[in-house]
Order: sequence, then C-alpha cells, then structure tokens
Amino acid sequence: MFSVISCISDRHDWRLVAVAAIVCLAGSAATMLLLQRAERSQGWRRHLWTAACAFACGVGVWSTHFIAMLAYDGGVPIAYDAWGTLFSALVAVVASGIAFATALVGTSRYIFPGAGIFLGLGIAAMHVTGMRAVDVQGRIDFDPQMGFAAVLFGPLIAALALHAFQVLEGARKLIVPTLLLVLAICVLHFTSMSGVTLVPDPSVAATDAFDPVWLAGGVVVASTTLILTALGALFIDRHLTDLRGLANASLEGMVIVCNGRIIDANERFVGLYGAKAADLIGRKPEELFASSQGRERQIDNGSAEVELIAADGRLVPVEHVSRTIEYRGRQSDVIFVRDLSARKEAERTIEHLAHHDALTDLSNRSSFERRLSQALTVAAARNEQLAIFCLDLDRFKAVNDIFGHAEGDRILRKVADILRAAAGDADTIARLGGDEFAILQTGAAQPEAARQLSDRILRIFAEEMDTHRDPMAVGVSMGVAVYPCDGTTAERLCNNADTALYRAKQTGKGIACFFDAEMDDAVRSRRQMESDLRHAILRRQLFLEYQPLVDVGDDRVVGYEALLRWRHPERGLVGPNVFIPIAEESGSIIQIGEWVLEEACAEAVRWTEPLPVSVNISPVQFLVPSLFDQIAGILRRTGLEPRRLELELTEAALMHNREDVLAALVRLRLLGVRIVMDDFGTGHSSLANLQTFPFDKLKIDCSFTAALDKDPAAHAIIRAIIALGHSLDLPVVTEGVETERQKQIIVGEGCRQIQGFLTGRPGVAPSAGANSLSDAPALQHAEA
Repeated sequence: MFSVISCISDRHDWRLVAVAAIVCLAGSAATMLLLQRAERSQGWRRHLWTAACAFACGVGVWSTHFIAMLAYDGGVPIAYDAWGTLFSALVAVVASGIAFATALVGTSRYIFPGAGIFLGLGIAAMHVTGMRAVDVQGRIDFDPQMGFAAVLFGPLIAALALHAFQVLEGARKLIVPTLLLVLAICVLHFTSMSGVTLVPDPSVAATDAFDPVWLAGGVVVASTTLILTALGALFIDRHLTDLRGLANASLEGMVIVCNGRIIDANERFVGLYGAKAADLIGRKPEELFASSQGRERQIDNGSAEVELIAADGRLVPVEHVSRTIEYRGRQSDVIFVRDLSARKEAERTIEHLAHHDALTDLSNRSSFERRLSQALTVAAARNEQLAIFCLDLDRFKAVNDIFGHAEGDRILRKVADILRAAAGDADTIARLGGDEFAILQTGAAQPEAARQLSDRILRIFAEEMDTHRDPMAVGVSMGVAVYPCDGTTAERLCNNADTALYRAKQTGKGIACFFDAEMDDAVRSRRQMESDLRHAILRRQLFLEYQPLVDVGDDRVVGYEALLRWRHPERGLVGPNVFIPIAEESGSIIQIGEWVLEEACAEAVRWTEPLPVSVNISPVQFLVPSLFDQIAGILRRTGLEPRRLELELTEAALMHNREDVLAALVRLRLLGVRIVMDDFGTGHSSLANLQTFPFDKLKIDCSFTAALDKDPAAHAIIRAIIALGHSLDLPVVTEGVETERQKQIIVGEGCRQIQGFLTGRPGVAPSAGANSLSDAPALQHAEA
C-alpha cells in the first residue's frame, strides 16, 4: 500500500495523474451509461450499444494507462512502439466487449460478477501489452508480488463494480459502478507500476519510436474526443429514442408526409399495413386508403372513417385525421390513423345479439316478428302464401329439472341444429323463449310445403331423439297456420298457429296440427277458460258452498263438505265437472286448491258447533312436495283443530308417486287430520289401497246411488262396500241420495251417514249453531 502511494507521489507527475484520473472517470461514466442503454435495448440495438460500450471502456482504460505512463518518471527516457500501443488498445476493447456481451446475455445471478472478473483480467492484459510497447535504453524489472497483487485486486474490484450495476437502482446504478470501475483501473495500474524498475543499459540500442510528447497530445485528444462523442451520441439517441418510443407507444398509427410522399411511419401504422416501413417510404398516402365504395380517397384535414388497404389486400376499417407540423425543419403533414376493427367487430356482435338468441344463435322474438311483418307485406303485394309454425318441446321441462340446466341447454342447441337441417335456406327459424320455437316458411306453395317441412322435422326428431332409448331425448309438437286462409295479420296467424299447437299437444303430442277454424273454436274456448281460471281468485270469481253430511239415526248434521264454485262474468255459473279438469291439466289447481283449504278452514273456525269440514284434494296437489307443510301452515294460521279437517281424495291420487303420497298421508294423519277415500269403488285396486293405508272413512260414489233403483248390481256393490266398511270399522257415507226410496235402501243396508239433495243442497256457510236439518234452512233452497 505504502509502496503504491510512494510510487505515485515520487515517480509520477501529479498533473498528468490528475488528467489520467479525469479521463478514467469520464470513460467509466460513459461505459456505465452505454451499458445501461444496452441493457434496456433488444435485438440488433443491444448489439450496437454493447459495441459502443466496449469501445468507450477500452479507449478509456487505454487512455488512462498511457496518460499515467506519460506521468511516470523512471529515470530513463521512455519511447513507445506504435504497433504495440495500438494493439494494447485493441486488447482493451475486445476484452471489454466479451465481458459486457456475456453479462447481458446470461441469466445467472453470478454472470455480472464473473464478467467483471473477466473485464479486470482484460484490463491487466491491456496493461501487460501496453508495457511491452514501452521502449527504453535499458531493461524493465517487474516485482512479481506487486504484479500478483495488481492482478488479484483489480479484477475483484471490477467484479464488484458490475455486481453493483446488476443489483442497484436509480442514480446509484450509475455512480457506484463508475467509481468502482475507476478504482479497479487505478489499483491495477498503479499497483503494477509500483513494482516496475527501469534499469539503464547502454548496451541496448535506442529504437525509432513515438516521442512521448506526441503520444501525450494524441492520447488526450483521442480519448477526450471519443468519450465526448460517446456521451453525445448517447444523449442524442436518448432523446431521439424517447421521441420515437413515444410515437411507437401510441395506440394510433402515424405517417409523416412531405411533398405528397410518405417519409416516415411509426410501428403501429407499419403493423396495421402489414409490411416493412421501407415499403411505405416514398408512396402517396392516397394510395393507402379507400372510400366505403373501395375507390381511392383524397386525404383532407377532417376526420373520416375509411378503409386502409393493407399490403395483402385486406381492407382494415380505420379513422384518420391529418394535421400540419414541422418535421426535420420542413413543413409536413402527419396523418393519425386509429384502427376501428375491434369497434366494428363489437358493433357487429351487438347487432347480432340484438336479433339472435344467445344460446342457439337462432333469430329471437323481435327479429322473427320483424321478418314476419316484412314477409306479409311482400306476400300481400305478390299474392303469395306463407306458413307459420309454432313448436313446443315435449318432456323438456322434465329433462331440464332432472338432468340440470346445462343438459337442457345442450338439448336446445341440438333442437336448433335439427330445425336448421330440416328447414330451407329461405325459412326463418326463431327461438321465442324457453322451449318455444317458430318457423316462417316463405316462397313455397302452401299448405303442401308446410306438410313436407313438418314431416321432415318429425322424421329427423325421430332419428335424433329416440325417447325409448335416450332418457334425455325430447319430442316436438307443432301447430301450423297458413297465410292468407288462416289469417291476414301477424297477430292472427301467430294466435291460430298457437291454437293448432295447443290442439296437437292435447291430441297426443309429437304430431303436427294445421289450424282448422271449426275444430279449433273449442280449443280456443278452452284456452280462454284456462286463462280466465288463472285469474279467478284475484277477480273474486271463486266461492265455496257447503253441503251437509247427515246422520240418518236422528237427522243430525255431522259435518259439511266444502264444494268449489266458479261464477264467470260471461259464462255464468260454470260447473265443477267443466273447470276442475281444466284446472288440473293447466296446473292452476294447485293455487286454487290452497285457496279452497284456506277459505274452508277459516269458515269452519267461525262455526259455533265444532263440526268437521271436508275438502277435496286433487291428485295434482299431491305432486307438490310441500303439501304437508302447506296444510299444516293453513291450520296454524286459521286456528282450526286438525281433527276437524277431513281431506277427501280419490284413488287416482295413489296411482302416481304412490310412496310419496302415502308418506304425506301418514304425516297428515299423525297431525290429526282425517283422511277420507272418496268415490270408493270407481278406481283401481280399491282393496289393496285399503290394505296399504287405513283410511278414516269411505264414501260411496253417487253413480252407484243413482242406479240403485234399477240396477241390482249397483245395489250389490253398495251392500258390499257397506259390509266392507263395517268389517274394517270404518264409517261409510253414501253420496247422491236424492229420494226417500234410495234412503230407505241404504239405511236398510246399515249405512248411517248420507249426503245428497234429499238432506240438503250445497249452499252458503251454515249459520252458527246449526246442528240439524231444521236448523239449516238456508241449505234447503240453495242451487246445485
């Protein structure tokens, strides 16, 4: 350490040492700046900046060495060999280039320190070759220890410099590596020089070499010029690159036009055009744009939507606007181009979704209605025919509920494919919603073309949807209406096709029905009744009448049966035998049945005499899993004791979901509700039903009572049922008793309870305390 300091202070001119230090600092700073630039670049730009970095570093190291050598006074005149001096500069540049290229290419965390060691060894190699270029009249002795110390510490400090460059950020990334690189160069040079001794030897002849004065001037000028040039190039490129990078980072394409020709373009525009920038230079901008009709378009200062003619001939929708600027000292026009492809595609997608079903990609309801309106206008003008198909899938709701909505969506897409395969190119297929589809058939003779299309649809459904083998298969029912014979307006045609569809589903499903005015009047009337029945509760058209159950022993009323009535505003009083089947088929019986239970229980609570009230339960109601909770809730809300409620059900309720129905009946019986078998003897497996479930009461159907006087078989059936009830210890009620003769026969067979017009017609709610026929006069004159 002290020998190095002594060497610097005693054998060096401090002024030239200061110059060497300045050159070394400038060269090192330039090296780190250029290395940063190379690190941020890619491709050929990185190679270019790496070469510039190696050149700046090598020249800086070389200049520092020879300026320091000029400051060295070894007691013997020193000259320099020209080729050796130049070769040492080449060694420094090459070693620097290899070190920096290796550092930038590698990915290991140790690659920069390793490159630093190689750089330090390269500086040492430059020092050795530089010393070999020294020419003295004598010999040069080297101290091995100092040389080893120089080769050891110089590369280590250089490794530390590049490691700092790798891990630091911000200003420290420049300052710390620069100072460490300066230190590495100086330590290596001055440590090595402290072990050098020049020994005069007159026997060594002097050679013709560079004069040190000329070398000093040349080195200073060359190094300063090269370093300043590198820094200037870095500064200029930094600003130019920033401006071009800003232009290239723009989402809009830009081309610069001067004297009617393109002289420059950013990367965005080159990408839109689909070729190299060189292919654009020199072309007229008008050649690149086409109007909406495909013709060449003139460029003006206004904004406009046009099409860019790409290099491969594609037309790219763009919006362009032109502005005048000063570019490279000349007045030029810059054309800004914005790619509208994504926006146009989004607009097309939105337009498509507005008129098509998202799941099946068929036309939606609004699109179908618009197409139908247009087709009717054309058909009326040309005196042509057309047909409308309304289609509904059979079993789809069951498939959707059992297998899930994902499987239901798959079925709908498959149905759409079937309809596309069956329909013609001119036909419009639409999904109206859910499992409802429609087809508009135009340009064909009707109704023959409609029959052929319906046959194709049914045939393909039979092939693709085999309901016997595939549990997820569905069928299709169709209704067809033809213009103009079935209607001249879109609304009329759709209604008639829908009516025909309803008849197809009522007839047996899986068929196609054409609208028939006479046959479909009844269907339309039935559908209207369905619609009215759904709103009957809210419109207060439904009401209950009560018919007494009488004990024949003392003519005492032992209970009442609640009977549902419907007073239609136009049809008058509609019979239960008419509207109950309609309610069961349409599903509205579930809501109506709940209303009847609520009304009957609420009315029974108001009776002074705690008599039971009987309510009929439809088999459809047992399909509702929550029937028990529904009845329990009604009893809780109304406050009626469960033992006062009798639920009458027919054997039809036990035909489907038998286990679930029996489970619900057991829960209701445990609750205290009484279960009555209504219309006994008219169903199937009556004895098996009695064995499976212990009912609380049997009711003989009125059809047997009506035939009692004239049909011995009916008399025998009534006798058998009464005897069966007695053997099972079940009360038996005979319905439909209208004459004294019928009453005598029934009483004679041992039946204690009867119900019919003889003992009381259905009427308004019984008066408080009515417990005999004479106490309930209101029941004697009520209408059935």
